[in-house]
Amino acid sequence: MNIRRQNWLINRRHVLKGLGVSLALPMFDCMRPLHAKLSAKKIAPIRSVFIYLPNGVNTLDYQILQQGKDYQFSKCLKPLERHRDLITPISGLHHPRAIGHQHGCQPVWLTGAQAGPTARNSVSIDQLIAQKQAPHTRFPSIALGNTGRTLSYNADGIAIPAEKKPSEVFKRLFTSPEGGVEQQRKELKKTGSILDLVLGEARKLNREMGNEDKSRLDQYLTSVREVEIRTERAEDWLDIPRPRISESQTRKLNREVPQQEVGDYFRTMYDLMVLAFETDITRVITFSTGDEGKGLPIPEINLNQTRHSLSHHNGDPEQLRRLTESDIFNYEQFAYFIDRLSQVEDEHGKLIDSTQCLYGSGMAYGHSHGNANVPTVLAGGTALGYRHGQHLDFNQGHFDGYDLSDSQAHYRLCSRPLNAEARLSNLLLTMGKMAGTEIDSFSDSLKPLSELLA
Repeated sequence: MNIRRQNWLINRRHVLKGLGVSLALPMFDCMRPLHAKLSAKKIAPIRSVFIYLPNGVNTLDYQILQQGKDYQFSKCLKPLERHRDLITPISGLHHPRAIGHQHGCQPVWLTGAQAGPTARNSVSIDQLIAQKQAPHTRFPSIALGNTGRTLSYNADGIAIPAEKKPSEVFKRLFTSPEGGVEQQRKELKKTGSILDLVLGEARKLNREMGNEDKSRLDQYLTSVREVEIRTERAEDWLDIPRPRISESQTRKLNREVPQQEVGDYFRTMYDLMVLAFETDITRVITFSTGDEGKGLPIPEINLNQTRHSLSHHNGDPEQLRRLTESDIFNYEQFAYFIDRLSQVEDEHGKLIDSTQCLYGSGMAYGHSHGNANVPTVLAGGTALGYRHGQHLDFNQGHFDGYDLSDSQAHYRLCSRPLNAEARLSNLLLTMGKMAGTEIDSFSDSLKPLSELLA
């Protein structure tokens, strides 16, 4: 090979697509033996869910005014009142790197990276958790999104594509691949042989490269190794049958659900997530309920505008009323998800007790893309050590109190943080540690949120 001609310089994603595999994959925990899941002592699963609400909320109807245990639910959060003992609404959090930026809150919600169309993203917290959980489940993580927009990014900051159709999600999780196990085994062995060839050629190139090129090659090889580990793990699971799903569940979940029927669509996706946890086919899920450029209208409650359109209300009372209705509807669907996690049990107890659920947005005040005091609710995970039943308010002590009659003052509060140390990454760090990752920091975090712990 003549390295000076550079005819080997091929786009890294293109190369791996040529191998019949995808780069948009989580990086697995390479240090764990591949057969660890078969021999390890069975312990209670630790599950993590991250659900995104685009374009913020009507902050005037969302904001809880009292801190601590004796808080009153706001109008937008009223659907969650029946789950008071299972949730913690949190006020005052922000991503410092996103403050002042007009777009791009959604991609960095779980990464804490610098917002912006040209800034490179970094690994999302769900994928760090997936590294830890990978040896135990067939799928290290699942990314869902109503438009295919993802919340998940691998170690190179590359987006992991999200699945948007319930029928396709069901098929991927619970239906055996066409051609049977032996055909799949042949395809995996072929992929493994090609990866061996790629790695061998890369080692030869490495001896002829300068330091800068070696750095680029190392990044490429990291992605190749992710695919290699994924292939080996897939082989390891070949002879383990997928869980059997009842006919009634199959009829309910293996179907096309028009996104115009928003409630049915959301609840079907939430039911799929619960079933994935119940069967322990994965322990990490992200779900984007809409894009900040659009977000679903909700015809079933006579809301024909997108969330993006509603969020740009310019203070119009009728627009604000409709935005509140959209907020209430979305929190009703989240309350349904908590209902289902509370109803379903495995051998260790109710799923909600072993599942930490983050529901929130990267914006608070959507009209001007204000991204401080972002709406955040943490639910579940009491068996992991969370203490719920309180409103955790990091704005307290940094101002004279909420005055929702002065809308402009509250909008400013949702655009610039009052408490510089109240970082969303602190919460993401906490969730990472509760899921067993051995991390001491995440993005721009300062410390875990001890206020959440029992």
